[in-house]
Amino acid sequence: MKKLPFKTARAALVFALALALAGSAGALAEDLVPVGRAVGIEAETAGVLVASLSKVRTPSGEASPAADAGVLPGDVITRVGGEEVRGAEDFRRALGELDGGSVELTVVRDEKTVQLSVDPVQDADGVWRLGLWLRANVSGIGTVTYYDPSTGEYGALGHSINDADTGVMIPIGEGNISEASVDSVVRGERGKAGELHGSYDAGSSIGTVDANTPRGIFGSSSSGFDGEPLPVAEPGEIEDGPATILANVSGHEVGEYAVEIERADTNGEKLLVTVTDPALLELTGGIVQGMSGSPIIQNGKLVGAVTHVSVSH
Repeated sequence: MKKLPFKTARAALVFALALALAGSAGALAEDLVPVGRAVGIEAETAGVLVASLSKVRTPSGEASPAADAGVLPGDVITRVGGEEVRGAEDFRRALGELDGGSVELTVVRDEKTVQLSVDPVQDADGVWRLGLWLRANVSGIGTVTYYDPSTGEYGALGHSINDADTGVMIPIGEGNISEASVDSVVRGERGKAGELHGSYDAGSSIGTVDANTPRGIFGSSSSGFDGEPLPVAEPGEIEDGPATILANVSGHEVGEYAVEIERADTNGEKLLVTVTDPALLELTGGIVQGMSGSPIIQNGKLVGAVTHVSVSH
């Protein structure tokens, strides 16, 4: 792929939507509703993810049972002994049953299943420990790209949800999206990406999170999203030049702003989009974190979804 130049936070990478949709689970209509609305995202991991390894303080000194057994940050624990681990509660229950004997862990690493035997140790309080820091859920705010009124399916984010410490794409179990509001904006500056700050009501679920993929998260919504469906542009139909972005950068309101498309990737998979709209530049400084997933429209067609901010140094 052609190497992309660094620009200010006015620029963002965009997936051509026709290719991004290949990462969704089901067949989609030719016409989709461009959304651009911020939502709250909450999901449980499928298993528990090892964020880091730790040392256990025992009466005889420090020990690292999980590290000694070959457990690595980024591993996803799916079984402890004979017990299936679907989330944090399952893991806590299995940990409470440890009696000092070796325990078999089933972990998923690089899409392969690995069996590891760990010898737990007792800490100063007599509690059996494995020496792990774990992550069992994710939460935050993201932007919905499209909604398919014929199936109730949506796509959001434009990129996967990854663990902040290990960079591993988090396997998703059960999850939901909910109503959200953008409360404030940290403007993007040279050398530093800006960020949307917002809030959401976890009790007001408007859809499920069913899949976390390199092209975004996908799920279904019973309440749906308002808007007129547009045809999805094929990569060959995308042109260098003016386009618009739908973005939710204040409250619940979705605005349409002017951008410029550059064909940064000759096969049309990725594009470089630069914000030209004075109102959006004044408010955010350009594309900021939290706008990933914002849809791009050109010539009356849905072109792509923002994936990442490009920041100059």
